[in-house]
Amino acid sequence: MTFPIADRLQVVKPSPSMAAKVRVDALRAAGVEVIDFTIGEPDFPTPDHIAQAGITAINQGVTRYTASTGTLALRQAIVDKLRNENGLDYTVANIIVGGGAKQVIFSAFAATINPGDEVIVPAPYWVSYPDMALLHGGRPVFVTCHPANGFKLTAQALENAITPRTRWLVLNTPNNPTGAVYTHDELVALAKVLEKHPNVLLMTDEIYEHFVYEGVKHACPAAVSNVLRDRTLLINGLSKSYAFTGWRIGYGAGPADLIKAINLLLSQSTSCASAISQAAAVVALSGPQECVSQNVSNYEIRRNLIVKLLNDIPGISCLKPDGAFYVFPSVEGLLGRKTPDGKKLTSDIDVMNYFLDSAKVATIDGTSYGLSPYLRLSFATSIETIERGCRAMAQAVQCCTD
Repeated sequence: MTFPIADRLQVVKPSPSMAAKVRVDALRAAGVEVIDFTIGEPDFPTPDHIAQAGITAINQGVTRYTASTGTLALRQAIVDKLRNENGLDYTVANIIVGGGAKQVIFSAFAATINPGDEVIVPAPYWVSYPDMALLHGGRPVFVTCHPANGFKLTAQALENAITPRTRWLVLNTPNNPTGAVYTHDELVALAKVLEKHPNVLLMTDEIYEHFVYEGVKHACPAAVSNVLRDRTLLINGLSKSYAFTGWRIGYGAGPADLIKAINLLLSQSTSCASAISQAAAVVALSGPQECVSQNVSNYEIRRNLIVKLLNDIPGISCLKPDGAFYVFPSVEGLLGRKTPDGKKLTSDIDVMNYFLDSAKVATIDGTSYGLSPYLRLSFATSIETIERGCRAMAQAVQCCTD
């Protein structure tokens, strides 16, 4: 018999980045060497002093349940971090810790979205926002952010998208997949629009906040408007900044009543985040930060290299991102060309598949992120991998005909 599955799952797609990883892993298992630009995961190890804190926690028996909101020590470390780095004055009652930032976003939607509520999602977007909204009965409203505007939402576009059913605006800065970083003035302009619409909540995903380059500064949206702070949920975590992905620690900061509602859901689902990981997270946030700045410096070198090499490939055009560790090159110049086996490239999906099949280079299509014809490539990988991958793509392009 076919096992009965809930109807709500019919609206959800698998994560494209996770699907790409599965495809790459299958090829590697079959003995194929693949150059992988798909997964947004730091290639550096978790810094030694942070990893040691986890080991110490195990040795000291810190292996029990914690409060579902997170340990008091970690929530206080988050409060201190937000005050010192972002200029935000919260208490531990405003903080919730989850098993990764994704869990906090999911739970926030579950706690606030009623059927038919709208969630404004600027495109390009991180792939999980729309599906999480759909899963909870919401309707994602996509607002295309063009490269002419730096792939960023404008105040006028936001105003045009808001309706009486709008529940959330989701703002991701620095952005995945484009690396766009909103300036203070741009955030002020968006805040002025939202201040006129008290029914709209603001979710800010700032997981890449430390990855900004060439003097660009991360501006925290909750800090630009006192009016908005009481209806803003700030999402962040340790996965990217501290090469902490597998430890699974994310957090939210927001109004106490919203935090309480999210906590109710966590108490009935995961109970709490890993006690061991939380202990290590306290050391990560409270300890020396040179490990973060060194990684950012390394990524800036890689960013500059991959942008140059991609722009050297005829038919590919790549803007230099201000933040995160992705590039989002246009492949419009490749559309209409024919591959050596006579297949015509008609979309970014075709280009993605051609690079994987012909060059053994794995990327992700821009269509999955809400804007085509683009590809997303992560430069959270080695210089040697970037050089080999771009060389292989250039050779594949040379084999195409007009």
